[in-house]
Amino acid sequence: MKTIKTIAVSFAAFAAIAAHAETVKIKVDGMVCAFCAGAIEKKMKANKETAEVFVSLENKIVAVAQKPGQKLDDAKLKAQIADAGYEVKGIERVSATIKDIREEVKAKKS
Repeated sequence: MKTIKTIAVSFAAFAAIAAHAETVKIKVDGMVCAFCAGAIEKKMKANKETAEVFVSLENKIVAVAQKPGQKLDDAKLKAQIADAGYEVKGIERVSATIKDIREEVKAKKS
């Protein structure tokens, strides 16, 4: 019984952390092709704090979800994008998930 309580408490704690995980949403200028989007995605995935990445070429948005308990550094993300040859036009932290951002982008297309 004690094991079940421990598992339940651990699961609840993980769910709470996951629910509050932040996503960094970056507006990027200069992405014009799938190769551009792929290069940025690869750079973002290389960060140990990154859980998931979504790149919208059409909307010039890069969304990077943090792993629970991790913190992505805005300056580091900006530098990585600049080093790849692109310009960061804006960066914000949102509570939306990558799935939410994908749906938002899809809705804009419709």
